[in-house]
Amino acid sequence: MTDVADTEAPEAPDTGASEDPGLSGADGSFVAPSAMEDDVEALFAGDTGVLPYAARRALALVLQRRYLSAAGHPTEWKALLAHQGVLASRCHDMFVELVVDRDYEIAYKRQVRSDGLSIPVLLKDEPYRRVETLLMLFARNRFRQEQGAGERAAYVDAEELVTYALGFLAQDETNLAGRRREIDNAVAALVREHVLDEVAAGRYRVQPVVEVLLPVERLRELSAWLRSPSATEPAEQTEPDGPAEPAETTDVVDEDEEARA
Repeated sequence: MTDVADTEAPEAPDTGASEDPGLSGADGSFVAPSAMEDDVEALFAGDTGVLPYAARRALALVLQRRYLSAAGHPTEWKALLAHQGVLASRCHDMFVELVVDRDYEIAYKRQVRSDGLSIPVLLKDEPYRRVETLLMLFARNRFRQEQGAGERAAYVDAEELVTYALGFLAQDETNLAGRRREIDNAVAALVREHVLDEVAAGRYRVQPVVEVLLPVERLRELSAWLRSPSATEPAEQTEPDGPAEPAETTDVVDEDEEARA
């Protein structure tokens, strides 16, 4: 009979696992790998931030402007998607909502409003002016038309915008030079907001964000308002910053678009 005490225990099979000191402690127990935030180098004196540089830029750009687009800032857009949960949490800490539209590849912010909560409002109420909204409506219709025709981009000319806006003047309007300046200023504002991008002198590419700024539902409201015999100026919208519904508008939705919706 074999003596049990003299029997050698079989060697443990080699599993091929790496004895990485970063994954095991001194006693052989498992140690969780370091969090991503622990590897971020300080970017400036006293920096306690935990996000990488590109993600910080994405957050700062969203807070700085009406929207961030993949086309305009591809590096920051990728970082925003990679860290969307953390960036949204940072915004929530300030009572601000981060809205990410992956279809149109844009991100923007929106003020949180909740009944029963006293929330400090950080975002300024900056509704679009009447003329700016008119031009956006024209640009949006052109964008939809080109999309329907299979084109990847839509363009508008300055004179087209001017002619369209002038068509909404009162019959007794006499200050045409002043109105022309107002329209030119509105075009310049939409260029600053990157609703329109100037590709040549007097020629602009319509950015997809116009679809978010003026959704079909909003256009239907404008159409009903214009068709009302007792139409007055529409109530001002209180949605601040970000792609928000405009305060003043005057145009109708074409019937084809309503049918498509």
